[in-house]
Amino acid sequence: MKPYFNFPFLLQFSVLFVQLYGGASSYGEALSKSIMFFEGQRSGFLPKDQRLNWRGNSGLGDGSADNVDLTGGYYDAGDNVKFGFPMAFTTTMLAWSVIEFGEMMPPAELRNALVAIRWGTDYLLKTVAEPDRIYVQVGDPVKDHNCWERPEDMDTDRTVYRVDAPNPASDVAGETAAALAAASMAFRSSDPGYSHTILTTAIKVFEFADTYRGAYSDDTDIRNGACPFYCDYDGYQASDELLWGAAWLARASDDVKYMSYIENNAKPLGADENINEFGWDNKHAGLNVLVSKQVLEGNVYALESYKASAESFMCTLLPDSSSWHIEYSPGGLIYRPGGSNLQHSTAITFLMLVYANYLEASSSSVNCGNISVGPGYLRGLAKQQVDYILGENPKGMSYMVGYGNRYPQRIHHRGSSLPSVWNHPKPIQCKEGTIYFNSSDPNPNVLIGAIVGGPQEDDEYGDDRADFRKSEPTTYINAPFVGVLAFFTANPSPNAS
Repeated sequence: MKPYFNFPFLLQFSVLFVQLYGGASSYGEALSKSIMFFEGQRSGFLPKDQRLNWRGNSGLGDGSADNVDLTGGYYDAGDNVKFGFPMAFTTTMLAWSVIEFGEMMPPAELRNALVAIRWGTDYLLKTVAEPDRIYVQVGDPVKDHNCWERPEDMDTDRTVYRVDAPNPASDVAGETAAALAAASMAFRSSDPGYSHTILTTAIKVFEFADTYRGAYSDDTDIRNGACPFYCDYDGYQASDELLWGAAWLARASDDVKYMSYIENNAKPLGADENINEFGWDNKHAGLNVLVSKQVLEGNVYALESYKASAESFMCTLLPDSSSWHIEYSPGGLIYRPGGSNLQHSTAITFLMLVYANYLEASSSSVNCGNISVGPGYLRGLAKQQVDYILGENPKGMSYMVGYGNRYPQRIHHRGSSLPSVWNHPKPIQCKEGTIYFNSSDPNPNVLIGAIVGGPQEDDEYGDDRADFRKSEPTTYINAPFVGVLAFFTANPSPNAS
């Protein structure tokens, strides 16, 4: 559906709204809460400064089934499984948020963002601590999903899934390399020793990914645990993660061999395929935007094909462009078929803002045939997505929990929907939580900052715990939104030129 909204009018209205009602402080509040959300997803021993204090320690025996320490990390969504593939992508996006927009964050929120990144990287380091081996998942998802219990109580099998060479895991290993490389840049000034450690590890992990090519779910044992939840559905060689990991290593290490890798493998690994997708499974649009920086700001014209793909993607987003084909809801939300739609909106919005930065730094614009637009246009379109998510939509509802006067009350999240361990010390076993799942009462624990899957093409949202496609939050919905909110906290009224 082509959106009915008038973009220039909406941008002018948003600017007026900010001027009258102080939108800058609202974006700052949303930024703070979007980072706080990750504390509610923590697994392992929780620190004394844990702010979402209805959570407790969990998963303290993770890894024991394989005689390793796999405590820590994040639960991906409303369940109690630790999936390495989306966790690594989440970490990459948090790090990229800090790299591009960290200077725009208030100092306290920059510290909180770095803490959130390190909670991910500390766990990822554990998963690749042994040569030619990567641990990709902890927890049996089928048994876990059959229960509705708090992470502090979980008694389902904490099955450990690993990939040993020569079996392939290019997707998870490539994304892990990207996460560690990006994080090394985020920590470079505040903790150079840690930065060096994770960059060195990223290089080794990428070698594993590139040497043993293929998807981790090609392994039958892995497939039975990862699928259908987080299979790599994009490409038999997980080629996008190889290019993505190499691109991040090129930027983090300045080693020319990685620049040569992404140049020489652009065609063989299909860099120009599926260029309009970006998320935990498909990295192409993000890859093209990331590499475009080298063309726009570094004049590395050998990588021009990546920039061409990035611009083609940007043009698909512009309703006034003859190349436009991304679907919008009637209220103006970017829509992609399938569940958890806001993962697309937050990720694409992030890419628009990053590309706008690169355009501005190089005094460039995007030529979409019938129109040519500058960074201000992309920022205005991004702002419209942000404002929709935060409450300027047909439902008048914020899709960030704890933000605004009206937000989802019955999210699909075990820890949030069950009484906390402090209010109900007695364990709530597997099936005992069903009454809470079926309850129409609001969740007793507010998972502050969580962005739910959100409405779909009709802008409707029923606030139904059972409708997980709309009501379940995920770490990879929030991660790119951290960077987006950092930008608008510092720039609440972007120039529309």
